[in-house]
Amino acid sequence: MIATGRWTGRRPGFGPKMTPMKRQDIAPITELKCEAASLIERAIEQRSSIVITQNGRATAVLQDVESFEQDRRAFALLKLALQGDTDIAEGRVVSRAEYKKRLAALIKARQAR
Repeated sequence: MIATGRWTGRRPGFGPKMTPMKRQDIAPITELKCEAASLIERAIEQRSSIVITQNGRATAVLQDVESFEQDRRAFALLKLALQGDTDIAEGRVVSRAEYKKRLAALIKARQAR
């Protein structure tokens, strides 16, 4: 992110592509109760979430751990980017020279301990 400009929207070619949900990505809770192991295996193999429904309504999501952790990292990164955007918009920025000066002082203080 450049401190002299503002984020103007989504940059083409960045971010995951959203794919429409397929019928196989939805399972009723009765299937989860009877075939939990096979649903988990499917989620791991396909690396896609499976929406669990109860009374015809989405109530939960089954997701493999790798995908879950990847989603969490991506979400955390987006939160940081948004915070940076907010900081720039509200004028909470420092020059590179000032940043280097503060960092050097911080390092020096830690070394002195």
